[in-house]
Amino acid sequence: MSDTPVKAPASPYNKNNPFLAKITSKSVLNKTGSEKETRHIVIDLSGSGLQYSPGYSIGVFGTNDPAAADELLALLALSPSAPIAQKDGSTKPLRDLLIKEYTLNRAGTKLVKALAEKLPAGAAKDRYAALVADEAKLAEFIFTRDVFDVFQDSGFKPASAEELLEMINKSVPRLYSIASSQAKHPNEVHLTVAIVRYETHGRKKKGLVSGYLADHTTLGESNVPIFVAPNKHFKLPEDPATPVIMVGPGTGIAPFRAFLEQREMDGAKGPNWLFFGDQRQSLDFLYEDEFAAWQTSGLLTKLSTAFSRDQAQKVYVQDRMKENAAELWSWLQKGAYFYVCGDAKRMAKDVHQTLIAIAQEHGGMSLEAATEYIEKTLAKDERRYLRDVY
Repeated sequence: MSDTPVKAPASPYNKNNPFLAKITSKSVLNKTGSEKETRHIVIDLSGSGLQYSPGYSIGVFGTNDPAAADELLALLALSPSAPIAQKDGSTKPLRDLLIKEYTLNRAGTKLVKALAEKLPAGAAKDRYAALVADEAKLAEFIFTRDVFDVFQDSGFKPASAEELLEMINKSVPRLYSIASSQAKHPNEVHLTVAIVRYETHGRKKKGLVSGYLADHTTLGESNVPIFVAPNKHFKLPEDPATPVIMVGPGTGIAPFRAFLEQREMDGAKGPNWLFFGDQRQSLDFLYEDEFAAWQTSGLLTKLSTAFSRDQAQKVYVQDRMKENAAELWSWLQKGAYFYVCGDAKRMAKDVHQTLIAIAQEHGGMSLEAATEYIEKTLAKDERRYLRDVY
């Protein structure tokens, strides 16, 4: 009899054939009084055959708030039951399609361009044509507006349900970094989700998928379409003795919770250093108890936190990196892997520039040499500087 382990069959579920999962928990991680709403969402994978590794993401297909579809249909005077022909020869009601298959919470450039063409000659047409001609103004215009806002602003009403659907974007899944190790949670996957809620142009709005997960899913019902999205470049080092530095403010903490759970399950001896930041320590310290327990057990070697609004001058993770620059450089020289997850526009850029400055100061390098060391040697040649930014 062979001792070779039998490999589990590949799951039949993927982006084109998502698994209808059930959510078993969606607790709020922030304390009462926080300006944020961050949820720890537990999804049951039983029966799916889905396999994941720390660093992977889960894709979730969301649906719009039915009230948003009803509001748009009323504005445009279109029938909710208007039958829309499908490729297989069947028909689906317009309202169902708007809720399940189209993006209503954000207007797209496609809609503005269509209006610039379809509007009758006049001031409105000229205004939309000017928006299309100026990329910056177009981006600014659609940033705060949903589909309802734009149709209301333009005054245009599509002549048919089909014309409306041609003007708006189909919805796409949202990828969330996995916040758990399957070794520790064999039949579950955990997500750390920032619920997006805001008000613009006199109307309350929410993120398509985050709003769906928070408000329009029922615990225990198997109807949440998900799939695993591998990320083979954002992973733990093969040698469990390798030091690991993780920078993950806000929901960027997700993959590092997974990393630490995996290191714990593997009995990995390599030291682990986590940089975490958010607004207020008393309200926004995500997974605080877990990190404290890992510090006590010795798994989490060093924890550096930055709570931006707990003092007059804002403090961020890159500031903590600067304060610990000599030690951070020492870890890198000992072969540490350096990971960043979270906001690409500001945080990741600031962390990157701080790394270069540390290489200059503690590596005795010129700006050019330090940049080459971080961007080429560390990131490309040795693949020890890994980013999952969005």
